[in-house]
Amino acid sequence: MIVLGVDVGGTFTDLILADLDRQRLTTHKTPSTPENPAIAVVRGLEAICEKGEVEIAQIDGLFHGTTVGTNAMLEHDGAVTGLVTNEGFRDVLHIGRHQRPQHYSIMQDLPWQNRPLIRRRHRHTVAGRLDAQGKELTPLDEDAVREVAHTLSDQGVEAVLVGFLFSYVNPAHERRAAEIVSEVMPEAFVTTSSEVAPQFREFERFTTAAMSAFIGPKVRRYISELQRSLHDRGLRGELHVMTSSGGVATPEMIARKPASTLLSGLVAGVRGGAAVGRHAGADRLITLDIGGTSADIGIVVDGRLTEADARSASIAGFPVMLPMIDIHTIGAGGGSIAYLDRGGAFRVGPESAGADPGPAAYGKGGNQPTVTDANLVLGRLAPKDFLGGEMQLDLSAAQRVIGALAERLGRTPEETAEGALTVLNSNMANAIRSRTVQKGIDPRDFTLSGFGGAGPLHAAEVAGMLGVRRVLIPPHPGITSAMGLLTADLEYHALRTAFAVKGAVDHDRLTGLFDDMETELSGIFDRDGVPPEKRRMLREGELRYVGQGYELKVDFPDGPLDADALETVWREFHDKHRAEYGHAFEAAPIEIVTVKVRGIGEVDKLGTPPEVAAGGAVEPVGQGRCVFRVNDQLSSFETPYYDRSALPAGHAVHGPAILLQADSTTVVQPDWSFEVDRYGNVIMSRDEK
Repeated sequence: MIVLGVDVGGTFTDLILADLDRQRLTTHKTPSTPENPAIAVVRGLEAICEKGEVEIAQIDGLFHGTTVGTNAMLEHDGAVTGLVTNEGFRDVLHIGRHQRPQHYSIMQDLPWQNRPLIRRRHRHTVAGRLDAQGKELTPLDEDAVREVAHTLSDQGVEAVLVGFLFSYVNPAHERRAAEIVSEVMPEAFVTTSSEVAPQFREFERFTTAAMSAFIGPKVRRYISELQRSLHDRGLRGELHVMTSSGGVATPEMIARKPASTLLSGLVAGVRGGAAVGRHAGADRLITLDIGGTSADIGIVVDGRLTEADARSASIAGFPVMLPMIDIHTIGAGGGSIAYLDRGGAFRVGPESAGADPGPAAYGKGGNQPTVTDANLVLGRLAPKDFLGGEMQLDLSAAQRVIGALAERLGRTPEETAEGALTVLNSNMANAIRSRTVQKGIDPRDFTLSGFGGAGPLHAAEVAGMLGVRRVLIPPHPGITSAMGLLTADLEYHALRTAFAVKGAVDHDRLTGLFDDMETELSGIFDRDGVPPEKRRMLREGELRYVGQGYELKVDFPDGPLDADALETVWREFHDKHRAEYGHAFEAAPIEIVTVKVRGIGEVDKLGTPPEVAAGGAVEPVGQGRCVFRVNDQLSSFETPYYDRSALPAGHAVHGPAILLQADSTTVVQPDWSFEVDRYGNVIMSRDEK
């Protein structure tokens, strides 16, 4: 069994080819092609097959993480989208809710008003109404729907969302309206709110579905073109795409629900970090994935990826009602630009030099100082050993752009370069605090795993700022996200609105809702060819105390949900509420708001990695002058360079040290030590003082 993981980043596209039978891994990095990410995917496919001596036709499955949908949202570069909704509700997408991101600011940015996904001229209403129980009050005006569809077509609309009140109870009106729109506009991407997010709360449901429509044509077109290009090169294995919930889905499912890919390229990194942590004995993990343009932060507790809740799940400021892994992203990466803002303050990021022209050190015409240039000036990157020697870095260009900034600051180039790294690392440490300390989690109880092309360069310093004393660097840090793709199973979700209060639960109805969802997911797995013995159905629900505005997720048991079975659910909810908010109301009534089933279809994937042979001491392959801050003073150290691929299990060294490998560079600070474990992970620990 041969599988390929491909993760498209802002600067590089990372690939890992795994022969699961022989436990053989081949890795490769190629520059990304932002204008058409599929170009880099195909180039990388051809290159890694040549490197791994494998024919493209031998690959049994390709697992892909994409940022096409994410970038379309972040850059507000989606399709011209239209809306068909109930009379009187044309402006639900604009009004939002009474809550605001910043309660007391009159200047705050409200993206759904300032950058609407669907402009008002493209929002139309029709007669037709259901009540809260899903019963028809007013028949759907099909002639009006057809007329609206013609209007949208004349307006050049490329995607249409059909969103009606109470469709999460009864989707009949939405489905019929969507059929009519598709008849009139056969080339348009048409979706319904009940298909994307069948939950109550009109604003969030409509907004989530609007995102799916907004990015739908671009995502569908990209996946279709990628499939065609791969097929033309001889790939016969199945293509699977990572979803925001941490599983993978087929292209057909992605075409139906493109919003499920909104975190596709980010989640793979957390999955990869969690897999590495599991083998290294670290089940409480902070993952820090630093690429060329951004840093992505995830939290793994007891081996389980932390999921975003309804209060905080968002993309580009828009609320999202979809299953998503909790990932916090900031503009901090190797390409982040250091500059003085209009007030004279020293900033690093979020602007990035990207892949083209990239940092000045890349020699492609970049003329702004970046984090990569700063690392090179400080000696933390070896100019002749970048990407395993495949790419030479231009030290003089890096010194020139850092020197120009230093003159403006009145500092030395080394002080300026180190200051840029300190600002960047502080930004990342603060972002991690927002996901840990501010949520009642002590980061000192965790291991920090640094990966991505730039993660190992910064992990130890960020950990030091947080008081974290253990850092884990995977064997192939630069392609950990691509590796994470090969640890995922097929995963689909079904959801129903329940509205059942403790003491008045219709047990047969509740059990029936779960049974219906499991039947629905079984049908999808049947189409995907997943045998019954490789399927798992995991039940969940979102609960709250009656009168609360938000819910907490709780696991539900299998089988009939009688009073005894639900007692475990009520107890777990009290426990979760106490953990989240510091208290629980044991006597208060609890309401089940929504119920969900997570369907897992097991696929062949990476297992336990091969062990690294033990050995004696290894000599450095060279040394260089590196600058570090020690005791608040910049000091220069003659620092040994090690070839990481030659380090045996058990090899231990006190810092400072630089570990060189093809996909990344690891910096061991002067007050840190490292040891290689049996799986080739580098475990760094802070020296006791």
